[in-house]
Amino acid sequence: MAEVKAGLASNLFAIGAERLALLGKHHKVLMQAYLEGFIDETALTDKALKSLMAARILWRPDEQQSLTLRPLVSELIASMVADENRRQVNADVAEKLEQIHNRVQAYKEAQHQGDYLIAETQLQRLTEQVHDLSGQFEEAIDSLWNRLNSDFGFVSSLKDKIRENQRAQQQLRRLLDGLELIDFSQLIELAEGNSQLRKLLVSQLQLQASAHHSSLLEVQKRLIELLAKFRQQQARSLLINNMVAYLRQHPAYRPANYPERTQVPTLFNLAASIIPAAGIALDKASDRQQLSHLVHQLPKINHQQQENQQAASFTELSPLDKEIAARQQALKQDVESFYLYVAEQNQPVSAYQYLEEQQLTWDSEIWLYQVLADYQSLPQEQQQMLRLKNQETPVSAMNHLMLISDLHLQLR
Repeated sequence: MAEVKAGLASNLFAIGAERLALLGKHHKVLMQAYLEGFIDETALTDKALKSLMAARILWRPDEQQSLTLRPLVSELIASMVADENRRQVNADVAEKLEQIHNRVQAYKEAQHQGDYLIAETQLQRLTEQVHDLSGQFEEAIDSLWNRLNSDFGFVSSLKDKIRENQRAQQQLRRLLDGLELIDFSQLIELAEGNSQLRKLLVSQLQLQASAHHSSLLEVQKRLIELLAKFRQQQARSLLINNMVAYLRQHPAYRPANYPERTQVPTLFNLAASIIPAAGIALDKASDRQQLSHLVHQLPKINHQQQENQQAASFTELSPLDKEIAARQQALKQDVESFYLYVAEQNQPVSAYQYLEEQQLTWDSEIWLYQVLADYQSLPQEQQQMLRLKNQETPVSAMNHLMLISDLHLQLR
């Protein structure tokens, strides 16, 4: 049995290698036949034509017709060059599943009879069929993406784009129906307790089917977005074409001056009403009385009460807290004096140099931190009036952390 199998394998190898060599030898003529639809018989010898026909590469559909490529060869070339106009993806999953079912039965029978060599061969063929089923969906998804990136961009009109979109959606629907035909409960029963079959028919196939389903959903989302875009473009194009046709029929047409009309069409009356700006005219006695009345209605602020509350809260603090609060207040006053000094100068002022010149007792780090904090607490408009520049130095040659050593401020 092993010798017979080896002989069959060597025979298949020789035939396959010979026919692949024929494809490579006559590749230019075959590719020209793919593009033109027929074979130029004058470019080949009679012996070469007979060899290609015997190898099932060429055939003559009718005695009155020229030699042409076989459909499977044309489909192979279309798949390799991603020619979406001729590429046909087989979505018949039921036949593939039936072949897988029969192959599993043959594998189980060979194992039951103890013929492990044939069982191994059947398992190899089964693996190829499962991968072929998954590859079928992968080829179809690639075809859809290529159609999105090619056919939609190079068709002549919007109607052709919409037709291509509908064609792609039909193919996507067939592929989704094909995925629904894969019943994993049946495959689990078919695999039974065999670990190799469960891994091949359940685990791997389920992961691949889930990935294909997710990819198809992304394609469907993209198709819907493109269709909505095409419909919108079609509506605008239709409006423009109708307007152009109307102007050709009525050359003397001039748009009416709608603002001068007393009855404006609803289409032009969609703008929201404008709220006029209100202001009090102090030169009018009636407005002055109204303003006085509004001012008297404002709630009165008792400044004495606020000062008493602040003094009471200050007396409740401990001596240490009072000292800290006093130092913070003094620091803020010194920083405010620094900002006033900056406003009087026409050049950048160094915060560190000001600290030394004024002989202030604050720590340099605390002083720079307070200057930066006051700058960041200013409103956006006031920050734009000042130009702040940080003088930074690295911590070390090996550390890229930058430390602020000084601040330079200037009034813009």
